[in-house]
Order: sequence, then C-alpha cells, then structure tokens
Amino acid sequence: MSRTSRVVAAVAAGAAALLVLSACTSGAADSAEIGSVTEGKLTIATGEPAYAPWMIDNTPENGEGFESAVAYAVAEEMGYTAEDVVWIRTPFESAIAPGPKEFDLNMQQFSATPERENAVDFSSPYYVTTQAIVANAGSEAANAKSIKDLDGTVFGVASGTTSFTAAEKVFGDTAKVQVFNNLDDVVAALQNGNIDALVTDLPGAFYVRDAQLDDGVIVGQLADEAGDEFAFLLPKGSNLTKPVSDAVDTLREDGTLDELAAEWIADQGAPVLK
Repeated sequence: MSRTSRVVAAVAAGAAALLVLSACTSGAADSAEIGSVTEGKLTIATGEPAYAPWMIDNTPENGEGFESAVAYAVAEEMGYTAEDVVWIRTPFESAIAPGPKEFDLNMQQFSATPERENAVDFSSPYYVTTQAIVANAGSEAANAKSIKDLDGTVFGVASGTTSFTAAEKVFGDTAKVQVFNNLDDVVAALQNGNIDALVTDLPGAFYVRDAQLDDGVIVGQLADEAGDEFAFLLPKGSNLTKPVSDAVDTLREDGTLDELAAEWIADQGAPVLK
C-alpha cells in the first residue's frame, strides 16, 4: 500500500469510527465530516503577505523559504505530490478562531496554547524559535562574529519577554541591558543610537530587519535560548492531525527539519553565534 493509500485509509478509518460514534453521541457528526477540504489534495493556508524567511517572495507555491519547504516535505511524507498541494491565504486571527475552516493545514508561525487548543488542533512542532540580535549595518555590533565580540554592547529588550533573561544568561551578570515597554520602543532606541543592538526572538528579528529598519542586520542567533514552538494548525477534530504529526516527527528524527532550518534561516542572514 502506498503512503497516500495508507493516509487515505487511516483517514477513512478514523472517519468511519467517528460516524459510528455519531449514532450514539450528539455533535459527533460534525467531527466525522472533518477530512480533506478537497479529496486527493492537501489544502494549506498561510498569511497575506507571507514574509521571509518563512516564505520567499510571498509565494508559498515556489517551495522556497523554511515553512514552504517544510510544508512540501510533510506533504511528500504523507504521500502527496507537489501538484497535490493547494495554497490559500487566511488571516491569522480567523485561523485560530472556532468554527469550520477552508484549509486542511495552516502555517504562519502558530504556537500551540491551551486557549487555542480549545478551538483548533495543532501538530507536533516543526520549529523552536531562538533569540537573535539585531543591529544597524556598519556598527561595531553588526560586525560581531562571535558572542565574545559583543562584550560591552548595550542591548535593548522589550519588557516581559524572555529576551532579557537570554541576554543576561548569554552575556553574564554584567550585561548592559536596557528594558523598554515594547519592541517598537526598542527599535526606536536602536534607530536613535541609544542602544547598540536589540535582542528579540528570531521571527521578530526578521520583521525588525526587513520591515522596520532601513539598514538593519541580524548579527546572529543565540541558538541555545529556545522559545516558542511553531506547529501546523488544523481544524478541531481533523482526521489529518495525527498523520501530519507523524510526518513532522519523522522529518525531525531523520534530520530533515534541521537541514531545512539551516538552509532557509541560518543561511539567510541569521548565523548561529558561538
């Protein structure tokens, strides 16, 4: 039996089981209907626009960018060809809201939380964020190639984030860290020259570099400082949740996810600092 056949059979079996339950429990009939949006296709949603490094050129269909590459790898692991993958766009907030969905999977850096899990399903995580350092191009901090090169740097962090703890842990108790109300205030401090560099999670670092600074650079990732876990979002009670998680787990265990993270994140201007 091909992988596609196995997935389809598993989904069909799950749906059949739920149909049996529907005869006994009210509301189960709705869950029994949660299969693929289009038979034989895998409909994947993302945001509009979709930014690098997650999607390149706002074109998920090209397979370029970390999340796009992961999506096609998961689809292949489940037995779908690239031609079977259909992309649509959805706002972030509507994706995590309760109710029927027009997609099988959705990926736009979703973190699973207990509150969200009341409304939707999540797969196994395909990526764990790190903390990263951003500086203005041409500055001393921007030219750092190692953690030691950043000795004496004045960092800015947003209040209430793990970035402060990460900065103190990596750079020691004598780290010069200034705390601001939010990330926008940290960016303003960097633009005004009040700090030498800022620390934020890697997705935020890409946004600051690409959307907020005229000439910013990501100095590097603090790879040992783990943060949020990103996972595929699925409709609540989807028959595809387990097959997707199984595919993600396989790709993690065989090293594919690490290889894709190196290719589409670290090698795209976010080196890992040692």
